Amino acid sequence: MYKLTSLVLAAALSTGAAAQGKYPNVGRTATPDEIKAWDIDVRPDFKGLPRGSGSVKNGEDIWEAKCASCHGTFGESNSVFAPIAGGTNRADIEKGRTASLLKPEQGRTTLMKLSQVSALWDYVNRAMPWNAPKTLTPNEVYAVVAFILNLGEIVPEDFVLSDANIAEVQKRLPNRNGMTRAHGLWDPKGRPDVNNTACMKDCTIDGRIVSQLPHYARAAHGNLAEQHRLVGPVRGIATRSDAVASTPASTTRTLAEKSGCLACHGISTKVLGPALHDIAAKYKTDGAAEARLAAKIKDGSQGAWGPVPMPPHTHIAEDDIRALVRWILGGAG
Repeated sequence: MYKLTSLVLAAALSTGAAAQGKYPNVGRTATPDEIKAWDIDVRPDFKGLPRGSGSVKNGEDIWEAKCASCHGTFGESNSVFAPIAGGTNRADIEKGRTASLLKPEQGRTTLMKLSQVSALWDYVNRAMPWNAPKTLTPNEVYAVVAFILNLGEIVPEDFVLSDANIAEVQKRLPNRNGMTRAHGLWDPKGRPDVNNTACMKDCTIDGRIVSQLPHYARAAHGNLAEQHRLVGPVRGIATRSDAVASTPASTTRTLAEKSGCLACHGISTKVLGPALHDIAAKYKTDGAAEARLAAKIKDGSQGAWGPVPMPPHTHIAEDDIRALVRWILGGAG
């Protein structure tokens, strides 16, 4: 992926030259300065990394001004994007493998999965802030990355990240050993490194393995068929919200399955979230439980049952949310 930008630009050069000969007055060869403006990728060996430095303190100031609105003050927010920090500890830093990735109840964060600090620097540099990408100077990128690393206690509060010491920081990433070729799936003739029972079934149509959007999520992003160009390959399918809403659930349990509730909540056992029976027991004597739980489903919630957040479910109709809450409080039978 890190070589992609350079390869594309090289292809653009040769294509531009060929186009001038075959199609006069159509296009031109890109100038060295134009190529340089796009050739900004930073590779795992830090080739392409510009000189510069930035402190955790400066990074905190930049974060508050340009990043916290989406990611939260401490990088913990999941309202807009997945959390940046959390789920790592000093033992992970020593071993280079994030232990909490093996815990299904643990929500995933950026620092839990990050194996190359160059990838973090490169992404912040080319894509952030969300509303104004590529507006940060190299020193500001160093500072923001330093602040993110400090959130995970990978570097201390007085640390100054630079092109001179970033390779040493790489050696402290909690999941630096998480991306490895030492497994069977890398070798075409190798064997998987797990022995689980195959979990997929009924995944074929006319002998072809297919992937389909869950019913409850089809209209989450509007009608996909209207969001593609009229020329070229068209992959959008009709996902009109009225078409989705017109398909009634035959039972409330079916509604819970289609809405994704049972993916995180067992009826009588805890999965990612609490068991539905436990929820009913907790709110058994609460007269305002129906309204409170309906608001939690619609707007999302965190903290009542532990650190794992429940995302908002704005795609579920109000009447369906009320029906789900009544079903849960009634024992989810």
